[in-house]
Amino acid sequence: MIERYSRPQMTAIWSAENRYRKWLEIELYACEAHAEMGTIPRDAVERITTKANFDVARIDEIEKVVKHDVIAFLTSVADYIGEDSRFLHVGMTSSDVLDTSLAMLLRESGLLILEGMKGLTEALKKKAFEHKDTAMIGRSHGIHAEPVTFGIKMALWYDEMRRNIRRMESAVETISCGKISGAVGTFANIDPKVEEYVCARAGLKPAPCSTQIVQRDRHAEFFSTLAIIASSIEKFAVEIRHLQRTEVLEAEEFFSKGQKGSSAMPHKRNPVLSENLSGLARLIRGYAVSALENVPLWHERDISHSSVERVIAPDATILMDFMLSRCTGLIENLVVYPENMMKNLNLMRGLVFSQRVLLELTAKGASREKAYALVQRNAMKVWEQGKDFREELLADTEVRSYLSSEEIDKAFDLAYHFKHVDTIFARVFGG
Repeated sequence: MIERYSRPQMTAIWSAENRYRKWLEIELYACEAHAEMGTIPRDAVERITTKANFDVARIDEIEKVVKHDVIAFLTSVADYIGEDSRFLHVGMTSSDVLDTSLAMLLRESGLLILEGMKGLTEALKKKAFEHKDTAMIGRSHGIHAEPVTFGIKMALWYDEMRRNIRRMESAVETISCGKISGAVGTFANIDPKVEEYVCARAGLKPAPCSTQIVQRDRHAEFFSTLAIIASSIEKFAVEIRHLQRTEVLEAEEFFSKGQKGSSAMPHKRNPVLSENLSGLARLIRGYAVSALENVPLWHERDISHSSVERVIAPDATILMDFMLSRCTGLIENLVVYPENMMKNLNLMRGLVFSQRVLLELTAKGASREKAYALVQRNAMKVWEQGKDFREELLADTEVRSYLSSEEIDKAFDLAYHFKHVDTIFARVFGG
């Protein structure tokens, strides 16, 4: 298996070069808008557009002195533009640039994440159809319940990821919001038409109402959505970890040639990918909490959210991209053991058919209480004495007063439990 890593496109989004490039785009869009309105000479904008550039190392040097990243950036750009740089940033505040560019970066990241999510759903769909009829035991509380198929399990995960795709699409829409409304959002020194123009050029929508910043409930929704996706991935990972346990071994992570599981125990084949996904999900949920705590800021704005977002925005999106890639590879290469699934299904010597027997007894006239008592007393012999459930039922005269041996045998038909698998698949996958 070729190991999957986060795509270079995602890490490139959060590079200093790309961040400043977005800042420059916003400044140039604003100049264009002013030129359209006649507040900046059109020939000056042409010169600005031709000359505008920046130097990342120079910005870092200036910021060490001025202690302000946007001022350092504008100073570097002015070095390239010269006298016409006086037309940059007219009527704008730093957050006009920072928040609008952050929306652009989160939108780009979100669209990449959506690509990764669709790749994972395709892997789940393929695995679902491959194992549509692969029988295994369903478990509740970790205890054997009734038969399911491994394909149904994969269909369930597919359906959950499809909901997550809808959530992510909504979150990307919510976060795709910019503002060019000035120091406290009143447009005192800049026309709302500038905001409309800049946002349209940047692929965003203007905030209907803002302060010095775009309100952070939007960002909280975005990062909370990432946390939900991460939690779904962890759910899949935890299930695989359980299925890989030695006593179960119904499915297993692919173990490549030359791979080693333990420095001390050469026999080990550990679910390291799944465990890694569980750990990374904790980080992303933590980032969601940080984003939620960014919502209540002081008055028209304080700066407490800024340091948080400088960490969580690149980290959460890059991690999410990595998790999706890792989980997709995990599902694509998952080793499934149908024989072990069937062996475990039969481990309790027929107890998994107890509800069917219960229903057959009530259908033949036994009260539910009576039927439950008859089934349970025979089931307990299996639990406590290692008896065979079908044999105990056949030997129970009270049970036989309701059911013939043929009717008891019929209650142990595995196919009975899978008669609606096609219906489930049609609901999940359509047609």
